[in-house]
Amino acid sequence: MQWLVVLRLVALSECLVSLILFPTQELKGNREKLEENGMLNEYLEKYPYSPAKFLSENQNKKVTCESLRNYLDLTYVGLITIGTPPQTFKVIFDTGSTDFWVPSVLCNTEPCQNHERFNPLSSSTFKLPPGELRTGELRYGSGDVIGFIAYDTVKIGDLDAFRQGFVLSTWVDLAFWSIASHDGVLGLAYPKLAQAGGTSIFDKLWKKGRISEKLFAFYLTSGGKRGSMLMLGGVDHSYYSGELRWVPVTKRRFWQVALNSISVNGTIIACHDGCQAILDTGNSLLNGPNEDVLNIQNIIHAQHSFKDMYIIDCNATTHLPDVVFVIGGINYPVPARSYIRKEAFGTCVSSFTSFPDKTLGSKTWILGDVFLRLYFSVYDRANNRIGLAPAV
Repeated sequence: MQWLVVLRLVALSECLVSLILFPTQELKGNREKLEENGMLNEYLEKYPYSPAKFLSENQNKKVTCESLRNYLDLTYVGLITIGTPPQTFKVIFDTGSTDFWVPSVLCNTEPCQNHERFNPLSSSTFKLPPGELRTGELRYGSGDVIGFIAYDTVKIGDLDAFRQGFVLSTWVDLAFWSIASHDGVLGLAYPKLAQAGGTSIFDKLWKKGRISEKLFAFYLTSGGKRGSMLMLGGVDHSYYSGELRWVPVTKRRFWQVALNSISVNGTIIACHDGCQAILDTGNSLLNGPNEDVLNIQNIIHAQHSFKDMYIIDCNATTHLPDVVFVIGGINYPVPARSYIRKEAFGTCVSSFTSFPDKTLGSKTWILGDVFLRLYFSVYDRANNRIGLAPAV
């Protein structure tokens, strides 16, 4: 997810401390919210609450499969809970960032009011870090999040992470979040990318023996279909065909690999001398250097509309060529039906876009969900490698 993260630590005001201790706004209970949104039965089936589960440090090691909801092929959102008793949130499991945040009851801006907000007073396991309270600013490519550091029990599927650090937001950028389908973001990139401090949820699950293998995998559906899945601690081989092809991670911050070239009809059109690619489940598109992207737009006959949007003929899927990404010497074609997406009112646009800034360098691509819907992906922290295979 074009998520470039920066943390700025400052002292928290006495006013904020008093708000934490004595929130003035009365909120509906989590159960009522789930029932209103038609999510209660689904939640109770997936997360039957038992106080003993939050006290147990000896859960069985196994692969945990967390179902994800596909929102119009734009975002993939899963349910997690925080606190005791649990409060439920919809989050993006993001390989393009590491920090974890959800809204707090202290966030009274319009975007926060349209999402679930965590209430510390409703959780018996909530903790603040010792000493002065710490605030963090998470800066993403599409907007900023400001909040403070806290600790509580976090649950993904049947996995508990006790005393897990996260950011409780007190302000969220209206520009990107007011109509978002998710409440927060749970990062799965390397620890070096995190700026909020502490141990990431994935690393804590591994260190505490909650998962049997230090890896996770994604299966993303297309066409808005159900069945998208996050797998923690192992791989379900029925989600892909053939064999996994492994490629080493080149820089242990993002899930970054070497990209050999990009070609169309056997001719290299970009990344001529090799470049880098980041696999990012939080990004819905294919982002690349401006010159290379413009070249691809010309090849697929996409016409500039406004800003970074390029219009393309909806019927072009029948005759436009595949754009082939070569990774580890293996061809990974992206067909026209995948890189052409239909917007509102029947307009079709290209999924290739340029970077909004030069932070990642001039030779880096971000392969988002357009690519990852086609290829089942495995993220192996134990061996610092990524596995890819055609998704079924």
